[in-house]
Amino acid sequence: MKLEYKWIVLINTTIGMLMASINQTIVLISLPAIFSGLHVDPLGPGQSNLLLWMLMGYSAVTTVLLVTFGRIADIFGRVRIYNLGFVVFTVGSLLCVLTPSVGTVGAIELIAFRMVQGVGGACLFANSIALLTDAFPANQRGFSLGINQIAFIAGNVVGVVLGGILAAVNWRLDFLISVPVGVFGSMWAYRALHEIGKRHPQPLDWLGNLTFAGGLLALMFGLTEALTPYGNQTMGWSNPVVVLVLGAGVILLAAFAVVETRVRYPLFDLALFRIRGFLFGNVAAFLFSLARGGLQFMFIIWLQGIWLPLHGVAYADTPLHAGIDTMPLMLGFVVCGPLGGWLSDRYGSRLLATGGILIAGVAAALLMTLPANFNLGLFAAYLALMGAGMGFFSAPNTSQIMGAVPEAHRGSAAGMRAMVLNAGMTASQAIFFTIVIASLSHNLGPALETGASQAGLTPALAHGIASLPPGAAIFAAMLGYNPISHLIPASSLATLSPAVAARISDPHFFAGLLAQPFVEGIRIALLVCVAMCVLAGVASALRGSDRRRKAAVQAQVGDLGFAGQPAQAR
Repeated sequence: MKLEYKWIVLINTTIGMLMASINQTIVLISLPAIFSGLHVDPLGPGQSNLLLWMLMGYSAVTTVLLVTFGRIADIFGRVRIYNLGFVVFTVGSLLCVLTPSVGTVGAIELIAFRMVQGVGGACLFANSIALLTDAFPANQRGFSLGINQIAFIAGNVVGVVLGGILAAVNWRLDFLISVPVGVFGSMWAYRALHEIGKRHPQPLDWLGNLTFAGGLLALMFGLTEALTPYGNQTMGWSNPVVVLVLGAGVILLAAFAVVETRVRYPLFDLALFRIRGFLFGNVAAFLFSLARGGLQFMFIIWLQGIWLPLHGVAYADTPLHAGIDTMPLMLGFVVCGPLGGWLSDRYGSRLLATGGILIAGVAAALLMTLPANFNLGLFAAYLALMGAGMGFFSAPNTSQIMGAVPEAHRGSAAGMRAMVLNAGMTASQAIFFTIVIASLSHNLGPALETGASQAGLTPALAHGIASLPPGAAIFAAMLGYNPISHLIPASSLATLSPAVAARISDPHFFAGLLAQPFVEGIRIALLVCVAMCVLAGVASALRGSDRRRKAAVQAQVGDLGFAGQPAQAR
């Protein structure tokens, strides 16, 4: 039986979305194996930048290029750019597998090859939603987008677990697994997909591309570098380079807004933001991404640095366990994502999207009530509730955003929506890391010194442990390292009595000292998450009813003066 074209599009774009989103997080758990294979100590002096860019380089490149590739797809064809994404992603994955060097050079090469993957991922992310919007009728669009969004969220969670499993064999398998999937997806997309949406050949807006990409790149670079220590500071927000780069990013984006109002064929037609559904849908999406983007990292750190060691799991084994323990988040989304899309097709998007994000906020508030050594069943239930809320929000919100824009602008609109989500995730990671590290800066040192003295260490060794930078504690937890091994030289450890040495080397020791300072920080982060969810709910409610939106879309095409529209419509 031959599949209808719309189902071919759904299956292929879901494969592409799953592959690209898995690679956003696949290195999170496998970082110890990757750095060990490259013979790099990521906690060594000056190496934290390598760790951060290994984590965030892929997403940074993807975020910068999303709108550009969405607009190029509107001009040259969405299928063509989507297919190119599969090919580039596959080549980038193969380059990661073949990383030739070791040491710092090898780490830099792998980061660069991950960025090549990010270029391909941008083509896939920017056009998957637009292709589905083209292929499915309005009364089935929510369901199809729900399935596609499952692939995105599920890929983020599956990447965490899959990375740990594959890296246990060889870290290069983390990237090799994408190669056959990419080859299959590329060949199938080339043979089976064809253009449905109308192409609108126009010259490229080079100045708009340069100012937008440069501004976003500066912001991504500044936010990433701000997480690294500077001088005696635990973070780099006071680093003149960070301040200068962030300022340059804001100036370039302001210049982009001016350019877009003065060119005939802009990279992104700012008149789209005069469409109420598009504007408030994207505002809600950005706030939603701010609320959840950094949480997965915080949950992983909570599990790896505190809960699992307190329950007797060796630090080396915590990464994979942490990935498995966060799976309820994905399960909640898997159940409610397509259900939310299906319901939005029948009853409208606004109520579902608004209710879904508020449910996620309730889940974050419930997580705030948990102690450091929480009940795992309650933790899983709250994660599943948060995933359910995200599922009910994501597909209806995406469906309404894409249904609100004229067909000719679906590629750039999908790119803008994806960019908003990715930018929100990067900003969220910076915000949540800053909140938690700021809390640890005040509380961790005294807790470590007191605990070390009580354990029987000399004042010099106790003071040395207390000097552990909060960022190093966070990164050590993410990597599954026992930070004590990096603070006390083996020669000093050998001078201690066997009982004292065993006590401070036990996973319980550091986890117990880290627990309360970390939980105080993550509660503040969760409070920010609740606030972002409430604001996202307000934005979602302000977008207007589906009936009014559908009645207004055609009028908006004629009244808003979109670039590239026929003269009578301008």
